[in-house]
Amino acid sequence: MSKATRTRTRSPEPHVADSHDLIRVHGARENNLKDVSVEIPKRRLTVFTGVSGSGKSSLVFSTIAAESQRMINETYSAFLQGFMPTLARPEVDVLDGLTTAIIVDQERMGSDPRSCVGTATDANAMLRILFSRLGQPQIGSPQAFSFNVASISGAGAVKYERGGKTVKERRDFSITGGMCPRCEGRGSVTDFDLSALYDDSKSLNEGALLIPNYTGDSWYGTIFRKSGYLDPDKPIRKYTKREFNDLLYKEQTRIKVEGVNVWYEGLIPRLQKTMLAKDREAMQPHIRAFVDRAVTFTTCPECAGTRLSELARSSKIAGTNIAEACAMEIRDLAEWVRKLDEPSVAPLLGKLLHTLDSFVEIGLGYLSLDRPSGTLSGGEAQRTKMIRHLGSSLTDVTYVFDEPTAGLHPHDIQRMNDLLLRLRDKGNTVLVVEHEPETIAIADHVVDLGPGAGTAGGTVCFEGTVDGLRDSDTITGRHFDDRTTLKETVREPKGALEIRGATAHNLRDVDVDIPLGVLTVITGVAGSGKSSLVHGSIPTGEGVVSIDQTPIRGSRRSNPATYTGVLDPIRKAFAKANGVKPALFSANSEGACPTCNGAGVVYTDLGMMAGVATTCEECEGKRFGASVLEHHLAGRDISEVLAMSVAEAAEFFGSGEARTSAAHKILERMSDVGLGYLRLGQPLTTLSGGERQRLKLATHMGEKGGTYILDEPTTGLHLADVEQLLGLLDRLVDAGKSVIVVEHHQAVMAHADWIVDLGPGAGHDGGQIVFEGTPAELVAARSTLTGQHLAAYVSG
Repeated sequence: MSKATRTRTRSPEPHVADSHDLIRVHGARENNLKDVSVEIPKRRLTVFTGVSGSGKSSLVFSTIAAESQRMINETYSAFLQGFMPTLARPEVDVLDGLTTAIIVDQERMGSDPRSCVGTATDANAMLRILFSRLGQPQIGSPQAFSFNVASISGAGAVKYERGGKTVKERRDFSITGGMCPRCEGRGSVTDFDLSALYDDSKSLNEGALLIPNYTGDSWYGTIFRKSGYLDPDKPIRKYTKREFNDLLYKEQTRIKVEGVNVWYEGLIPRLQKTMLAKDREAMQPHIRAFVDRAVTFTTCPECAGTRLSELARSSKIAGTNIAEACAMEIRDLAEWVRKLDEPSVAPLLGKLLHTLDSFVEIGLGYLSLDRPSGTLSGGEAQRTKMIRHLGSSLTDVTYVFDEPTAGLHPHDIQRMNDLLLRLRDKGNTVLVVEHEPETIAIADHVVDLGPGAGTAGGTVCFEGTVDGLRDSDTITGRHFDDRTTLKETVREPKGALEIRGATAHNLRDVDVDIPLGVLTVITGVAGSGKSSLVHGSIPTGEGVVSIDQTPIRGSRRSNPATYTGVLDPIRKAFAKANGVKPALFSANSEGACPTCNGAGVVYTDLGMMAGVATTCEECEGKRFGASVLEHHLAGRDISEVLAMSVAEAAEFFGSGEARTSAAHKILERMSDVGLGYLRLGQPLTTLSGGERQRLKLATHMGEKGGTYILDEPTTGLHLADVEQLLGLLDRLVDAGKSVIVVEHHQAVMAHADWIVDLGPGAGHDGGQIVFEGTPAELVAARSTLTGQHLAAYVSG
């Protein structure tokens, strides 16, 4: 018998496929990046740090993630690419080693009234299938439980060819939907204050219509006056019943006005389509003011705000209908689903339960599925988007996060860190743009950009480990272990704002006195009721300036000068100095370059490929016509002024021939919030989240008010910028203002004169005042989660 011999072989050389373990970026020049070159390790957690506006998002989102998405899109057919967003190749020399990028950003979810947490995460779709299978009585398919599908039925004749003959048959059809017929699935009904639409003592010719764009000789006003349905010389109060109905409710009808074919429609349906269908925040200020004045939104009396028809609400599982299930807190709904034992729908129950448990795991168990997605904060929206990735079996993909700890209490940050590490440990590359030291500390690799913001940034200041960052002489390294100490003395209040019996959302009959004339911080875990207390109980109106988290919107034509209103006094100063109209100095009006229409660039549409934007040869990107640039103020033309930084412009308009006090005041406020480096004409689309937040703050600081309410003003701010924010808050209080801040940042808590802590938990476990007092008293007591974390912060 031969004995088998075992030969010892040398270990094989590493496979060439295993050598691609880096994402290489060389020569990145997006926005303010200055030929940035970095090598990012794959299957590791890399955190990108730096002051707000230093180029973090330009490198991570606009370069790495954008190129990954563009290359994936190119794998589809030309036909499909025609339906997809066209992406241009980023300004970069070499991008090597990319993997599929999944972006989880802080963009707010759409504020469409039909969008809610359940529809955004597919949980509602699974619930509808569940009720269509198990609900008693059975009423139909899943769409019978959808508030986006209306019930319709009809009958008619159809013709088709069969056996060489034309056959005509009568067919009936019906669709059972779950939409409430009264509110059309919106949950609220609108009611118009007719006195805000027209003055019934006047005729149309006398200017009876009070609606913006319908007054005077406007086109809409002309349609109503010359429609033939209404007597333009008769006062509205003397209209017949038919005329009144035609004015307000007439259905869309084709008519001819001044030789032009147009649609005539009553005021109410026209306003519902043109104004109420829009997002309120996207409206022009005068339109928004009109809507606030003329329209009231009340809960639909037929569906009680559930958006569902009576039929959809009649079908139940274990005594609960779908509206009641969607109104439960998600953690309670998960327990309800867990008790259902139906083998016929076991896979569906398993998937639904996993989704609901993911909400709880990520710290959003206090939400309900019927919560409108437009009411979620930036941090809540980002975590909601993470839900679908938590149970994913994908590996070797790149997850890109934009400040995932935004809006999180220190108690919740550890949970978020664990999730990021879990994604990494499954073999994925995790890229995080972050300012929070607790999250930077868990990084395998750190890339610090700077040294400053805007044109002073855009370079890599440090690349390496967290310990290396601590020892580095960068702004982030120097401030990494910063700790704000508790104040030795706090300001004495000059009165109190009394809140009694607050019950908004999860608040439990809360009574609290918020001191005035001091810096008050409202804190507590996410979902404890902070925003409900501040925005739902403090009356907004005269003397109260509320700055919430809604993002500022703007196109390429919008810039800091137009958003803050500083361009108006600048135009007037130019007009006065040159004896011409102010409109001449607007690139969106009479002063626009005729070739590029004031855009500064000429766009060429290339169909499925990314369009090409080339600098306008006529104005050389200055946006204004040549004749406009001949007008000067103190030796500068309007394009040179828009190219100035805020700091330069503040000096320019602060003294000498160009002295303009109205412009100088606004520019000073922009400098106060740390935006002195921004160019006045820089498009808003190029600003970072932190820069937009501070721009909004600078704008509101000009409003006359005795009480300022700020909602998480540290969002998007670097550790070094927080010091500047604290100085700004102190200046407001020292000027006699009352400042109320909803905040999680321990530095702001330590700097406060008074703290109101809500909790003890989130959702129905919160909504109570668990502490009121000074920061020193909170640290000494350590009776709440906030107290424990603040004590660790000031002692560490």
